Amino acid sequence: MRCFIGIDLGSTTTKAVVMDEHQNIIGRGITNSRSNYDTAATIAKQEALLNGRFFLFRQALSSTNALNGSLDTFIGQLERDFRSEQYLEQLADLEETCKRSLASANFGHATAAVGETLTEVFRRIKNDAPSLFTADAKRKSDFFRDIAGSQYLAIGETVSKEAGTRYDFLLNVFDRSIIEVENRVYADSIRRHLLSALERTFVELPETAARRAQVEAPIKGVLDTEMEETYVVGTGYGRARLPFSKEHVRSEILCHGLGAHVMYPGTATVLDIGGQDTKAIQVDPAGIVESFQMNDRCAAGCGRYLGYIADEMNMGLHELGPMAMKSTKTIRINSTCTVFAGAELRDRLSLGDKREDIMAGLHRSIILRAMSILARSGGVRDQFTFTGGVAKNEAAVKSLKELVKENYGEVQLNIDPDSIYTGALGGATFAWRAVEQEGKTAEARVTA
Repeated sequence: MRCFIGIDLGSTTTKAVVMDEHQNIIGRGITNSRSNYDTAATIAKQEALLNGRFFLFRQALSSTNALNGSLDTFIGQLERDFRSEQYLEQLADLEETCKRSLASANFGHATAAVGETLTEVFRRIKNDAPSLFTADAKRKSDFFRDIAGSQYLAIGETVSKEAGTRYDFLLNVFDRSIIEVENRVYADSIRRHLLSALERTFVELPETAARRAQVEAPIKGVLDTEMEETYVVGTGYGRARLPFSKEHVRSEILCHGLGAHVMYPGTATVLDIGGQDTKAIQVDPAGIVESFQMNDRCAAGCGRYLGYIADEMNMGLHELGPMAMKSTKTIRINSTCTVFAGAELRDRLSLGDKREDIMAGLHRSIILRAMSILARSGGVRDQFTFTGGVAKNEAAVKSLKELVKENYGEVQLNIDPDSIYTGALGGATFAWRAVEQEGKTAEARVTA
């Protein structure tokens, strides 16, 4: 099966999209951008191809009617069981790496006690693992570093108090180990984990022998299907660091413009607010960029700015929008500068302003900055497509709708639930065009 892949290496997250030869999106993958950009690109691509496998599982099983209306339940359980298997493998790797880090640490006579504490911490983390992957489990993140890190910190603090060992020694061991584990690729174990997950799913969702055979055959058929990386195109904030030749790299502007057009063919104006920059793009009816503007070198008004505010407020990034939506008073925030944001935030709180009103003011100031960039690019034309991670923030969307209506009147605003993948989608489309329309061939083909 020929696959065309786009990879968007952003400052915060790296995304990948897999497209088949008919331009159908069959897989999406995302991971946190890390110190090793090659690894981030590889893992995002691996996640997208894996997501493609689940898409093909669903497609193959739906054509057999073997599950009689329980297809969604079965696929959901299979994916949770797979993620659980994958998590436990990485967790075991992290434990071994922590033990090696401990052996080389200079904790003196405390080393043995810290080692015993470490063993107990991982015992409890492993015991808690199944609860993280139940149907009703709520995780703030799906990234291993975030899940394992939060578990390690919380359980580690408890166990170190019980054992009378120093908590900072445990933190030291984790910090020395997590990057090494995070930068490993576990591609060789995917098939094994999928087969193991399939066995677990059959136990959890019992089927008759006949129905099991009807389900197993299509799934194993998909597992045996080669997903050939026919052509890959990279883009994004870190595109210069991608391990591709120049022929396989496109600018963020081109990919976001084309990606938005693929999502919404009527798109004329695109606003992308990512982790590090804001882009305003004008495209023609074919998705070709006519003009664009970007913010300057400062990351003010971007995702990183919101991340800084979340840290200052001791909140999760995903909590900022819902809090701002509770606002009952308009507060003007004078600065979107990340350097001064903390000081202004504290000043507002000391004056008695409510946190939700401050948050609403911050979101409005971010969108006001974006509106200035849009104006320099040529304004807002119908249809207007909003992309990037900030497009998932309901308070940012609310402010954008209000300001666009105030300045440009009624305009159709498009926001796709998968808008964070817009750049990667543009890359995948360029990859498809390179082969199907321009007759290019890949320099190397890798299978997954």
